[in-house]
Amino acid sequence: MTAADIAFWMLGPLLGVMIFLFIFRIILTWYPQVDVTRFPFNVVVLPTEPFLAPSRKIVPPIGGVDITPILWVGIFSLLREILLGQQGLLTMMIRIG
Repeated sequence: MTAADIAFWMLGPLLGVMIFLFIFRIILTWYPQVDVTRFPFNVVVLPTEPFLAPSRKIVPPIGGVDITPILWVGIFSLLREILLGQQGLLTMMIRIG
């Protein structure tokens, strides 16, 4: 098993889970009364907040809506496609090697 194989099998689930968590984070923004420090909401907030906190300083809310989770879904989806998609870099490395 090559390093590209290991990276492929590790990054695929990791990026998928992060996209999933950011989608849940988008849903949580619809319910501002939810206490995000309590279980099960903290399971969604803890891994996503390190990405969202710096982004909020750069991207202001639009119409009072925090759009940074939407941006991160796009970023992680793009990264997943570039690395692991049908024409992705790691996919091509595995096919060649």
